[in-house]
Amino acid sequence: MTQSQSSNQSMQGKTLVISGATRGIGKAILYKFAQNGVNVAFTYNKNEEEADKIAKDVESKYGIKACYYPLNVLEPEQYSELFSKIDADFSRVDFFVSNAIIYGKSVAGGFGPFMRLRPRGLNNIYTATVLAFVVGAQEAAKRMKEVGGGSIISLSSTGNLVYMPNYAGHGNCKNAVETMVKYAAAELGEWGIRVNAVSGGPIDTDALRAFPDYAEVRAKVEEQSPLNRMGAPEDLAGAAYFLCDSAQSGWLTGQTIVIDGGTTFK
Repeated sequence: MTQSQSSNQSMQGKTLVISGATRGIGKAILYKFAQNGVNVAFTYNKNEEEADKIAKDVESKYGIKACYYPLNVLEPEQYSELFSKIDADFSRVDFFVSNAIIYGKSVAGGFGPFMRLRPRGLNNIYTATVLAFVVGAQEAAKRMKEVGGGSIISLSSTGNLVYMPNYAGHGNCKNAVETMVKYAAAELGEWGIRVNAVSGGPIDTDALRAFPDYAEVRAKVEEQSPLNRMGAPEDLAGAAYFLCDSAQSGWLTGQTIVIDGGTTFK
């Protein structure tokens, strides 16, 4: 038996909880885990029809259990009720990925040049990025403790490492969540829980396409990356799976894995 086969067997029957998995990075992560026999509990914001479609698809293709739940990450307190519902549907929680983000009207005053930043928009980004991670991770950790450990991941971005136009609000909050990851890792390790972050360079998602300067960003990333392409959601899904597979990353915690196609180095 190869290490890969052994790793896949060790993941089968476990449960992933992930926020915001009906498209983009979250959807790619969901499919990566489902393909390897992991049950999935995932959230959606508005598109229940798409959530239902995804759940039925992964159940039929991979023989795993999939359930979906509504969640507004601007109200992190909803995580308490959410995990109670998950408890009723699943026997265990092994992995939690904090992925859901906000854009559009919710980030007005948070996405823009420095002189146009406003408290409300900045607070919304902080709530969806940092507070949602904290509350979700707390609820997940309670369940992971009962099964002897697990893995918690926050999605981040390289906007806290390099300058990106109009990204001050997001970049600042990504920096904050990466620091929170370190503190969580230090305190949850005694329960066998590892906590890490996956930081992506510009990834080609609906959220990025909503940016007014999307075309410029894409062209610049393709120019800067030694690989001459923009990142895809699947590029981050592999890193998230690696960080949850204790057979491959069992001594890795408190870290941020940068997946950026070399753009922050070049």
